[in-house]
Amino acid sequence: MLTSIHQPLLLRIAYRAYIALFFVYLAAPLAVVAVFAFNASLFPSLPWQGFTLDWFFNDTEPKLGLFHDPRILRGIATSLVVACCTTFLSLVVGTTTAFLFERYDFRFKEALYVLMLAPLVIPGVILGISILVFSSSIANGLSQSTGIELSALRPGLVLVILGQFSFIATIATLVIGARLRKLDRSLEEAALNLGASPAAVLWTITLPFLRPAIIGSGVVSFLISFENFTTTLMLTGSNAPLTITMFDRMREGSTPVLNAVSLFLMFASGLLGLVTVAVQRERSSA
Repeated sequence: MLTSIHQPLLLRIAYRAYIALFFVYLAAPLAVVAVFAFNASLFPSLPWQGFTLDWFFNDTEPKLGLFHDPRILRGIATSLVVACCTTFLSLVVGTTTAFLFERYDFRFKEALYVLMLAPLVIPGVILGISILVFSSSIANGLSQSTGIELSALRPGLVLVILGQFSFIATIATLVIGARLRKLDRSLEEAALNLGASPAAVLWTITLPFLRPAIIGSGVVSFLISFENFTTTLMLTGSNAPLTITMFDRMREGSTPVLNAVSLFLMFASGLLGLVTVAVQRERSSA
Protein backbone atom coordinates (compact mmCIF):
# COMPACT_ATOMS: atom_id res chain seq x y z
CA MET A 1 0.00 0.00 0.00
CA LEU A 2 1.37 3.42 -1.02
CA THR A 3 1.29 5.73 1.99
CA SER A 4 1.59 8.83 -0.23
CA ILE A 5 -1.83 8.14 -1.79
CA HIS A 6 -4.93 8.83 0.27
CA GLN A 7 -6.79 5.62 1.09
CA PRO A 8 -10.29 5.19 2.48
CA LEU A 9 -10.39 4.59 6.23
CA LEU A 10 -12.05 1.20 5.84
CA LEU A 11 -9.33 0.04 3.45
CA ARG A 12 -6.58 1.14 5.83
CA ILE A 13 -8.22 -0.67 8.74
CA ALA A 14 -8.64 -3.82 6.67
CA TYR A 15 -5.02 -3.67 5.53
CA ARG A 16 -3.70 -3.29 9.08
CA ALA A 17 -5.97 -6.07 10.30
CA TYR A 18 -4.64 -8.34 7.55
CA ILE A 19 -1.03 -7.59 8.54
CA ALA A 20 -1.83 -8.23 12.21
CA LEU A 21 -3.56 -11.53 11.44
CA PHE A 22 -0.66 -12.59 9.26
CA PHE A 23 1.85 -12.11 12.07
CA VAL A 24 -0.50 -13.78 14.57
CA TYR A 25 -0.73 -16.74 12.21
CA LEU A 26 3.07 -16.97 12.15
CA ALA A 27 3.64 -16.45 15.85
CA ALA A 28 0.72 -18.35 17.41
CA PRO A 29 2.10 -21.90 16.89
CA LEU A 30 5.47 -20.84 18.31
CA ALA A 31 3.78 -19.23 21.30
CA VAL A 32 1.75 -22.37 22.00
CA VAL A 33 4.89 -24.53 21.84
CA ALA A 34 6.70 -22.16 24.20
CA VAL A 35 3.86 -22.05 26.74
CA PHE A 36 3.40 -25.83 26.97
CA ALA A 37 7.13 -26.28 27.56
CA PHE A 38 6.36 -25.07 31.10
CA ASN A 39 3.22 -27.13 31.65
CA ALA A 40 3.40 -29.49 34.65
CA SER A 41 1.18 -32.00 32.84
CA LEU A 42 2.63 -35.17 31.34
CA PHE A 43 0.97 -34.27 28.06
CA PRO A 44 1.53 -31.13 25.94
CA SER A 45 -2.10 -30.12 25.97
CA LEU A 46 -4.80 -28.55 28.08
CA PRO A 47 -5.78 -28.41 30.87
CA TRP A 48 -2.99 -26.33 32.36
CA GLN A 49 -1.50 -28.15 35.38
CA GLY A 50 0.76 -25.38 36.65
CA PHE A 51 4.14 -23.85 35.88
CA THR A 52 7.28 -26.03 36.02
CA LEU A 53 10.85 -26.16 34.78
CA ASP A 54 11.00 -29.94 35.06
CA TRP A 55 10.95 -30.41 31.29
CA PHE A 56 14.28 -28.58 31.17
CA PHE A 57 16.13 -29.55 34.34
CA ASN A 58 14.48 -32.53 36.04
CA ASP A 59 16.67 -35.66 36.14
CA THR A 60 14.08 -38.35 36.96
CA GLU A 61 11.27 -40.07 35.12
CA PRO A 62 8.53 -39.51 34.12
CA LYS A 63 9.45 -35.82 33.77
CA LEU A 64 12.96 -36.30 32.41
CA GLY A 65 14.17 -32.86 31.38
CA LEU A 66 15.86 -31.76 28.19
CA PHE A 67 19.31 -31.39 29.74
CA HIS A 68 19.18 -34.85 31.32
CA ASP A 69 17.69 -36.83 28.43
CA PRO A 70 20.55 -38.82 26.85
CA ARG A 71 18.68 -39.45 23.57
CA ILE A 72 17.91 -35.75 23.09
CA LEU A 73 21.46 -34.72 24.00
CA ARG A 74 22.93 -37.28 21.58
CA GLY A 75 20.59 -35.99 18.88
CA ILE A 76 21.73 -32.40 19.48
CA ALA A 77 25.39 -33.44 19.37
CA THR A 78 24.85 -35.41 16.16
CA SER A 79 23.01 -32.51 14.55
CA LEU A 80 25.83 -30.13 15.50
CA VAL A 81 28.41 -32.42 13.88
CA VAL A 82 26.33 -32.80 10.72
CA ALA A 83 25.56 -29.07 10.52
CA CYS A 84 29.19 -28.02 11.00
CA CYS A 85 30.48 -30.46 8.38
CA THR A 86 27.73 -29.57 5.92
CA THR A 87 28.29 -25.84 6.42
CA PHE A 88 32.04 -26.13 5.89
CA LEU A 89 31.66 -28.17 2.70
CA SER A 90 28.91 -25.89 1.40
CA LEU A 91 30.95 -22.73 1.96
CA VAL A 92 34.06 -24.13 0.30
CA VAL A 93 32.22 -25.52 -2.71
CA GLY A 94 29.77 -22.59 -2.84
CA THR A 95 32.59 -20.04 -2.97
CA THR A 96 34.54 -21.84 -5.67
CA THR A 97 31.39 -22.52 -7.70
CA ALA A 98 30.39 -18.87 -7.45
CA PHE A 99 33.75 -17.89 -8.95
CA LEU A 100 33.29 -20.49 -11.66
CA PHE A 101 29.90 -19.20 -12.80
CA GLU A 102 30.57 -15.48 -12.29
CA ARG A 103 34.11 -15.16 -13.63
CA TYR A 104 34.45 -17.75 -16.40
CA ASP A 105 32.72 -18.62 -19.66
CA PHE A 106 32.71 -22.20 -20.87
CA ARG A 107 30.61 -24.58 -22.90
CA PHE A 108 27.31 -25.73 -21.43
CA LYS A 109 27.55 -23.10 -18.68
CA GLU A 110 23.80 -22.43 -18.72
CA ALA A 111 22.95 -26.12 -18.64
CA LEU A 112 25.28 -26.72 -15.70
CA TYR A 113 23.81 -23.74 -13.87
CA VAL A 114 20.31 -25.18 -14.26
CA LEU A 115 21.63 -28.54 -13.10
CA MET A 116 23.08 -26.87 -10.02
CA LEU A 117 19.64 -25.43 -9.20
CA ALA A 118 17.87 -28.77 -9.60
CA PRO A 119 18.29 -29.94 -5.96
CA LEU A 120 16.36 -26.86 -4.79
CA VAL A 121 13.21 -27.81 -6.71
CA ILE A 122 13.34 -31.55 -6.02
CA PRO A 123 11.34 -32.56 -2.91
CA GLY A 124 13.58 -33.51 -0.01
CA VAL A 125 12.11 -37.00 0.28
CA ILE A 126 12.76 -37.70 -3.41
CA LEU A 127 16.27 -36.32 -3.11
CA GLY A 128 16.97 -38.49 -0.07
CA ILE A 129 15.61 -41.63 -1.70
CA SER A 130 17.60 -40.98 -4.88
CA ILE A 131 20.84 -40.54 -2.96
CA LEU A 132 20.14 -43.64 -0.89
CA VAL A 133 19.40 -45.81 -3.93
CA PHE A 134 22.45 -44.50 -5.81
CA SER A 135 24.87 -44.95 -2.92
CA SER A 136 23.47 -48.37 -1.98
CA SER A 137 23.81 -49.56 -5.57
CA ILE A 138 27.46 -48.55 -5.62
CA ALA A 139 28.10 -50.14 -2.21
CA ASN A 140 26.35 -53.37 -3.18
CA GLY A 141 28.17 -53.60 -6.51
CA LEU A 142 31.52 -52.95 -4.87
CA SER A 143 30.82 -55.52 -2.16
CA GLN A 144 29.78 -58.20 -4.63
CA SER A 145 32.63 -57.63 -7.09
CA THR A 146 35.55 -57.03 -4.72
CA GLY A 147 34.32 -58.05 -1.28
CA ILE A 148 35.05 -54.55 0.05
CA GLU A 149 32.33 -53.13 2.28
CA LEU A 150 32.23 -49.34 1.97
CA SER A 151 30.25 -48.33 5.05
CA ALA A 152 30.36 -44.63 4.12
CA LEU A 153 27.81 -45.35 1.37
CA ARG A 154 25.42 -47.00 3.80
CA PRO A 155 22.85 -45.00 5.81
CA GLY A 156 24.74 -43.01 8.44
CA LEU A 157 26.32 -39.65 9.21
CA VAL A 158 28.47 -39.52 6.08
CA LEU A 159 25.48 -40.06 3.83
CA VAL A 160 23.41 -37.54 5.81
CA ILE A 161 26.14 -34.92 5.36
CA LEU A 162 26.43 -35.63 1.64
CA GLY A 163 22.67 -35.58 1.22
CA GLN A 164 22.27 -32.20 2.91
CA PHE A 165 25.34 -30.84 1.15
CA SER A 166 23.78 -31.68 -2.23
CA PHE A 167 21.24 -28.85 -1.93
CA ILE A 168 22.68 -26.55 0.74
CA ALA A 169 25.79 -25.94 -1.40
CA THR A 170 23.48 -24.52 -4.07
CA ILE A 171 22.07 -22.00 -1.60
CA ALA A 172 25.58 -20.93 -0.57
CA THR A 173 26.57 -20.59 -4.23
CA LEU A 174 23.62 -18.32 -5.00
CA VAL A 175 24.23 -16.05 -1.99
CA ILE A 176 27.99 -15.74 -2.51
CA GLY A 177 27.61 -15.42 -6.30
CA ALA A 178 25.16 -12.51 -5.89
CA ARG A 179 27.70 -10.69 -3.72
CA LEU A 180 30.59 -11.47 -6.07
CA ARG A 181 28.61 -10.01 -8.98
CA LYS A 182 28.63 -6.60 -7.23
CA LEU A 183 32.42 -6.45 -6.83
CA ASP A 184 34.08 -3.76 -8.94
CA ARG A 185 36.65 -5.68 -10.98
CA SER A 186 38.72 -2.52 -11.39
CA LEU A 187 39.82 -2.83 -7.75
CA GLU A 188 41.36 -6.23 -8.45
CA GLU A 189 42.90 -5.01 -11.71
CA ALA A 190 44.43 -2.01 -9.96
CA ALA A 191 45.98 -4.24 -7.31
CA LEU A 192 47.39 -6.54 -10.00
CA ASN A 193 48.85 -3.56 -11.88
CA LEU A 194 50.54 -2.41 -8.68
CA GLY A 195 52.35 -5.73 -8.42
CA ALA A 196 50.11 -7.77 -6.13
CA SER A 197 49.92 -11.49 -6.83
CA PRO A 198 46.55 -13.09 -7.65
CA ALA A 199 46.61 -14.82 -4.25
CA ALA A 200 47.21 -11.47 -2.50
CA VAL A 201 44.36 -9.86 -4.43
CA LEU A 202 42.06 -12.71 -3.46
CA TRP A 203 43.05 -12.51 0.20
CA THR A 204 43.06 -8.72 0.64
CA ILE A 205 40.29 -7.55 -1.72
CA THR A 206 37.97 -10.28 -2.96
CA LEU A 207 37.45 -12.36 0.17
CA PRO A 208 36.98 -9.34 2.49
CA PHE A 209 34.33 -8.08 0.08
CA LEU A 210 32.65 -11.51 0.12
CA ARG A 211 32.87 -11.89 3.90
CA PRO A 212 29.29 -10.71 4.66
CA ALA A 213 27.87 -13.15 2.10
CA ILE A 214 30.08 -15.97 3.36
CA ILE A 215 29.03 -15.38 6.97
CA GLY A 216 25.38 -15.03 6.04
CA SER A 217 25.32 -18.13 3.86
CA GLY A 218 27.20 -20.00 6.60
CA VAL A 219 24.53 -19.16 9.18
CA VAL A 220 21.74 -20.07 6.76
CA SER A 221 23.48 -23.32 5.81
CA PHE A 222 23.96 -24.26 9.46
CA LEU A 223 20.33 -23.62 10.37
CA ILE A 224 18.95 -25.43 7.31
CA SER A 225 21.17 -28.42 8.01
CA PHE A 226 20.34 -28.51 11.72
CA GLU A 227 16.58 -28.48 11.14
CA ASN A 228 16.44 -30.62 8.01
CA PHE A 229 14.11 -33.60 8.31
CA THR A 230 12.89 -34.99 4.98
CA THR A 231 16.25 -35.69 3.35
CA THR A 232 17.83 -36.73 6.65
CA LEU A 233 15.04 -39.22 7.37
CA MET A 234 15.94 -41.22 4.26
CA LEU A 235 19.69 -41.30 4.96
CA THR A 236 20.11 -41.57 8.72
CA GLY A 237 21.54 -44.61 10.47
CA SER A 238 21.89 -45.55 14.12
CA ASN A 239 23.19 -42.10 15.13
CA ALA A 240 20.05 -40.06 14.55
CA PRO A 241 20.16 -36.25 14.40
CA LEU A 242 17.83 -34.23 16.60
CA THR A 243 14.97 -33.93 14.09
CA ILE A 244 14.82 -37.71 13.65
CA THR A 245 15.10 -38.23 17.42
CA MET A 246 12.15 -35.90 17.98
CA PHE A 247 10.16 -37.69 15.26
CA ASP A 248 10.80 -41.05 16.90
CA ARG A 249 9.80 -39.63 20.29
CA MET A 250 6.57 -38.29 18.80
CA ARG A 251 5.66 -41.76 17.56
CA GLU A 252 6.27 -43.17 21.04
CA GLY A 253 4.08 -40.53 22.63
CA SER A 254 4.69 -36.82 22.87
CA THR A 255 5.60 -35.12 26.14
CA PRO A 256 6.32 -31.45 26.90
CA VAL A 257 10.06 -32.20 26.70
CA LEU A 258 9.67 -31.84 22.91
CA ASN A 259 8.20 -28.40 23.51
CA ALA A 260 11.21 -27.63 25.69
CA VAL A 261 13.55 -28.74 22.89
CA SER A 262 11.65 -26.59 20.40
CA LEU A 263 11.84 -23.55 22.69
CA PHE A 264 15.55 -24.12 23.22
CA LEU A 265 16.10 -24.27 19.46
CA MET A 266 14.05 -21.11 18.91
CA PHE A 267 16.22 -19.20 21.38
CA ALA A 268 19.43 -20.66 19.97
CA SER A 269 18.46 -19.81 16.37
CA GLY A 270 17.38 -16.31 17.33
CA LEU A 271 20.58 -15.72 19.29
CA LEU A 272 22.68 -16.93 16.37
CA GLY A 273 20.83 -14.57 14.04
CA LEU A 274 21.28 -11.61 16.41
CA VAL A 275 25.00 -12.30 16.82
CA THR A 276 25.39 -12.49 13.04
CA VAL A 277 23.58 -9.17 12.53
CA ALA A 278 25.66 -7.53 15.26
CA VAL A 279 28.92 -8.76 13.74
CA GLN A 280 27.88 -7.60 10.27
CA ARG A 281 26.96 -4.12 11.56
CA GLU A 282 30.18 -3.82 13.53
CA ARG A 283 32.30 -4.69 10.50
CA SER A 284 30.33 -2.42 8.17
CA SER A 285 30.74 0.54 10.53
CA ALA A 286 34.46 -0.12 11.10
